[in-house]
Amino acid sequence: MDTFQQKRAVAVDLFAGVGGITLGFEQAGFDVLASVEIDPIHCAAHEFNFPFWSVICQDVKHLTGQKIRQSSLIKDQEIDVVCGGPPCQGFSLIGKRVLEDERNALVFHFLRLVLELKPKYFVMENVAGMAIGKSQQLLNELIEKFQKNDYKVQLPYQVLNASNFGVPQNRNRLFLLGCRSDQTLPDYPIPITQPAKSQANSINGHQPDSPTVKDALIDLPLIENYPELLTQDTVKAEFGKPSFYSNQLRQNGSVQDDYSYPRTYNSSLLTASLRTQHTEKSMARFAETLPGKTEPISRFYKLHPDGICNTLRAGTASNRGAYTSPRPIHPHLPRCITVREAARLHSYPDWFRFHVTKWHGFRQIGNSVPPLLAKAVATEIIKVLGFEPKKIENYFDLGEEQLLRLDMSKAAQHYQVDPHVIAPRTRKNK
Repeated sequence: MDTFQQKRAVAVDLFAGVGGITLGFEQAGFDVLASVEIDPIHCAAHEFNFPFWSVICQDVKHLTGQKIRQSSLIKDQEIDVVCGGPPCQGFSLIGKRVLEDERNALVFHFLRLVLELKPKYFVMENVAGMAIGKSQQLLNELIEKFQKNDYKVQLPYQVLNASNFGVPQNRNRLFLLGCRSDQTLPDYPIPITQPAKSQANSINGHQPDSPTVKDALIDLPLIENYPELLTQDTVKAEFGKPSFYSNQLRQNGSVQDDYSYPRTYNSSLLTASLRTQHTEKSMARFAETLPGKTEPISRFYKLHPDGICNTLRAGTASNRGAYTSPRPIHPHLPRCITVREAARLHSYPDWFRFHVTKWHGFRQIGNSVPPLLAKAVATEIIKVLGFEPKKIENYFDLGEEQLLRLDMSKAAQHYQVDPHVIAPRTRKNK
């Protein structure tokens, strides 16, 4: 990217998905020159949002550190940080914590690539369940392998909740921070907010509440006013008066401590807002459900406007049944939230786009780290690196919108990979 005006810290994002960690690190002042992701649909959306860096669509099991360097602008540069969240369902608290789950082997490919790339720092993110029960054995083994290979690990590791870092969502994630033996270990970020309506003790007695659901959604146009959204995910719309929080997500390059590259986009467009056509019976049940309660038939949680969102989940990929995760009910309207509303609750800015289908869009959000949480961690790495990030003046184009419309076969063709790299859904004969 020839128009970069100053040297910035260099990062690599493994298991990058749509780019929650990538964006958070960019906002903290990193250039994430290479992002690795196996799913072509996610790669295409990632490429749309970060067209000036390299997306490597490949299984990490068959990838080397040298290939990452040569497939990106990194080449022979020293890498400041390798970050990533290896797929975590094998550790999830809502499933069986199975040490033999083949997905758990991916954490050791993360280790292998860190050792091959030799970054100054690494950041590994995973579900909180990785630190519980038998799964903790695997985590301890991972830490021991890092320590035996010239890396220090900041212990004890911590589980961070997104709601403590300005995100209106209850989302716990484990973070493991480490560095080469010649570097200084980073600190974990200190919470800056507490969950709205929380009775938790505040830091110094005046820790502010996190943004609320109302803060996140207050200015979004009502999708019910736009019949076009029954068949498309984008429409020109009139936004309302934003809250302080939603204004941050509508700003593009003018937030004080955001060091990302401002994107060129049309701020009058409402994107990622394809409507869901619920049945009359479902809408009646949704309307009868009190905010902050679970609707008994669907088991969907109805958001409370003055509270925070429950954890947004991804559901399963096509090779694991293509199950849709429960989507929260809007706090005031008898319907589930849209992908854009989920993005607001996850701290994605409005310029950030997702696949045009609801299923892929929600999966991309539910699988990702909230950018503001990733940014808080990345800021601690920037501090120990000694970089002083500067605001970016130039604007940068997003990618081609067609990338957001590709189905799996077209996306696989785009990246010249096997269309069954994510195995198709298998249906059992009844």
